Amino acid sequence: MNHFTPHRFTIGFDLDLTLVDTRPAVRAAYRALSAATGVYIDVDTAVSRVDLPMEQELRNWFPEDQVTRARDVCVADCPRHGVTLSPAMPGAREAVAAARAMGGRVLVTTARHSRNALLHLDHLRIAADVVEGSLWTGSRGVALRHYGAAFHVGDHIGDMHAARAAGALAVGVVSGFCGAEALRSAGAQVILPGLGHFPAWLHGHLGGAWPADANQ
Repeated sequence: MNHFTPHRFTIGFDLDLTLVDTRPAVRAAYRALSAATGVYIDVDTAVSRVDLPMEQELRNWFPEDQVTRARDVCVADCPRHGVTLSPAMPGAREAVAAARAMGGRVLVTTARHSRNALLHLDHLRIAADVVEGSLWTGSRGVALRHYGAAFHVGDHIGDMHAARAAGALAVGVVSGFCGAEALRSAGAQVILPGLGHFPAWLHGHLGGAWPADANQ
């Protein structure tokens, strides 16, 4: 559910390999899809591109006229094939808690289906105010601008492009498949080794008093 309450700022977080290590869920879903359809999928290769929209990945394995059906099967099977297997990324809960404690509204944007993204977040007890799914670089930038995001945090060059397109501060975390130089080249204005460094950075950036319950 989307909540609209007064906040000091809105901060966007990517889901895959930023807040949640969704690779176990994606790996299980692609294996199940391959078994159900008889279509070969190089699962390890597909998982290495977990940040990309599912339709884009499925076009590597299915004819165009079968992509939509394959996507629907994956989306429907995701709750059965791996949500509980996918852990939070290190520092994810603390980063979101810090954003909220500092007065921020937390917006999670993702290429995943919104329902499945919510299942991941709910299972891991990561509280988001807004979750917008089925977004990639261009549409993600539109969503960030729509919600007035002041910051966007992500691990992929697409996240950096989306942030810059929306006029948000692009915060890159080196927790996925893109290194610091790739993120910087894509427009990252801040580079963090991981979300564990985010609370202190946000506190310093905002220059406000650090709430006593920021990490609770």
